Amino acid sequence: MKDYQQVKERTISGLIWSFIDLLASQGIQFVVLLILARILAPEHFGLIGMVAIVIAVSNSIIDSGFSQALIREKEVSRAEYSTIFYFNILMSSLLYTALYVAAPYISAFFNESQLMIMIRFLSFGIVVNSFAIIPRVLLIKKLQFRTQSLITMTSSTLAGIFSVYLAAKGYGVWSLVVQALMTQALQTIFLWTVTKWLPVWSFKIAFFRRLFRFGSKLLLSGLIDTFYQNIYSLLIGRLYPAAMLGYYTNAAKLTDVIANSTTAALQRVTYPVLSGFQDDALQLRNMYERLIRLAAYIMFPLMIGFLTVAESFIPLLLGEQWIHSIGYFKLLCLAAMIYPLHALNLNILQVKGRADLFLKLEIIKKSLLTLLIGASLLFSLGIYGLITAAVLCSYLSLFINTYYSAREISYSVQEQLKDLIPSFFLALLMGGFVLLVGMLLPELYFIRILVQGLSGVIFYFTMSRVLKLFEFEILYSELMRIFNGRKEKLMKAKGA
Repeated sequence: MKDYQQVKERTISGLIWSFIDLLASQGIQFVVLLILARILAPEHFGLIGMVAIVIAVSNSIIDSGFSQALIREKEVSRAEYSTIFYFNILMSSLLYTALYVAAPYISAFFNESQLMIMIRFLSFGIVVNSFAIIPRVLLIKKLQFRTQSLITMTSSTLAGIFSVYLAAKGYGVWSLVVQALMTQALQTIFLWTVTKWLPVWSFKIAFFRRLFRFGSKLLLSGLIDTFYQNIYSLLIGRLYPAAMLGYYTNAAKLTDVIANSTTAALQRVTYPVLSGFQDDALQLRNMYERLIRLAAYIMFPLMIGFLTVAESFIPLLLGEQWIHSIGYFKLLCLAAMIYPLHALNLNILQVKGRADLFLKLEIIKKSLLTLLIGASLLFSLGIYGLITAAVLCSYLSLFINTYYSAREISYSVQEQLKDLIPSFFLALLMGGFVLLVGMLLPELYFIRILVQGLSGVIFYFTMSRVLKLFEFEILYSELMRIFNGRKEKLMKAKGA
């Protein structure tokens, strides 16, 4: 049996490094976004948003669920990795060809002539991305998130600097196109350099079929999820002017910087860790319980905090021309609060090998979202109605995910909700406190955000300590352990 304490420490340490990785990379992209938002027009971001769904769906097809399947496998040979590598290259080449041919028709659908050449350039990133999948899987299986952090930060920084230069020179939307392609290309080069992995000339048909049985269901689930994650770009881009999509796109990007950093960090660290306990039901349940409580403890106050300062946050960072994004941002924060909980619940299904159930749930949840979107369009509720449909679906879907994952690990819906309530109500209290503080402050964006933010953090952690919340104790002890470990290393280095 694995040493539970050791795995727990590695998991929390991995979470911290993974969070630093994603926060740093998202932070760099965030800074670049702030600069570009003041140089480019909302229409430019709207044009990129129109293309997003095509590229995102294509990247899901390339991966085909094989990344998760490979991570779940305990032992994978070089020949088996090579099998998936060659399949990814083949699929990406076919998809690039299909998108190249379809570009004029997609451009006509959105009634934007310049989309054709944009799609043909951006879709080449699909081929580039296919080369990075196996090296990235290798690092994830080894929990080497610090290495990934450096790769992501370096790639994002270099691409961001160049895109700002192009925007300043008047290249408009093409600065965003180059940024996306350059980021993917640099990440791929760095991943291959670090892992030093090379394929062999082998294609294991039996291994491919076995992984495809598991991965194909994740592929369909991923395609459905990716399509619906980008459906708002499709609908808003088709029904409204490009500027309106630009307002929504940047509101969504700001939310993603905050929410996806946490969600992706939790998902990519916890999946390989939970997979290690797939044959030990008790340890799996215990680890999952701690992780879901930790996720709620971090995410609830984060999103509520940003929601409460949105009136100052958006115009300060993006400029007054983006005030139309404020309402969209607030609604998206409500939906994003529970993203990590969705991710952890779905990780359990993958760990238990229930790819069939994973697919079933995606169909159920997306059918629900389709009905809600349909109702919004039927009653002409506009963009706010569309986003509200997503918020409602997110919360209803959590109950669906929780119900099915609970059956796999004997951790009932009632037990899960009971464990989440302390963090939820404490986050609400913090949000109310931050709003009260804001009412006493002058109408200066920077001062309001600074004072409200600091007061919210102090309030939340002080109350956590007073109430002796389990989640706070875990985070505090682990951060102290890492800090003291670094301190000891520095002292030894100085002594040497």
